[in-house]
Amino acid sequence: MGKIKCFLLDDQINSIERLKSLLYQTNQVEIIGELCDPEKAIALILKQKPELVFIDVEMPRMSGFEVVQEIRNNLFFPKFIFVTGYDQYAIKAIRAGAFDYILKPIDIDDLKDALERFTESQKKFHIPHACCLTDREKEVVELVIEGKTSKEIGELLNLSKHTIDSHRRNILEKTNVKSFQELILCSHNT
Repeated sequence: MGKIKCFLLDDQINSIERLKSLLYQTNQVEIIGELCDPEKAIALILKQKPELVFIDVEMPRMSGFEVVQEIRNNLFFPKFIFVTGYDQYAIKAIRAGAFDYILKPIDIDDLKDALERFTESQKKFHIPHACCLTDREKEVVELVIEGKTSKEIGELLNLSKHTIDSHRRNILEKTNVKSFQELILCSHNT
């Protein structure tokens, strides 16, 4: 796997510079964008399509959570790592589907651990007959593999639980397996 394409969003330029310095030390990333303005960042993230977005929680005019929702509303789903000086947002970040939550000042070992887990999560499962799945169905498969429930997937994709359940039934039918457990096992064994 090549370097991870990252985008950095924080309203404090010093925080961006510190994070950039630490990320470059890991030698695992390519920083394809950085901004201090959340509204401008949304358009740039949608254009540049990073795999991983490091995002602050508290910013002027828009919170990190609002930025994440806006990006997902535009049907783009990178992984998000919240980087903040406040630990009280951790539960909200988990509910928002954050990949990770790192407290400032950033510890290099926490950062390396998050990047290693991200790399592992990106080793795509080979799903039998995946070519016959729609992009939305592939998204649902990926989120199921991550352990998300239909309700959680619905919240992430702004769809009803009923719609997600329909997608799940279609996926099983198209891949000719009886359950998602079987689908995951098949993906590991091919």
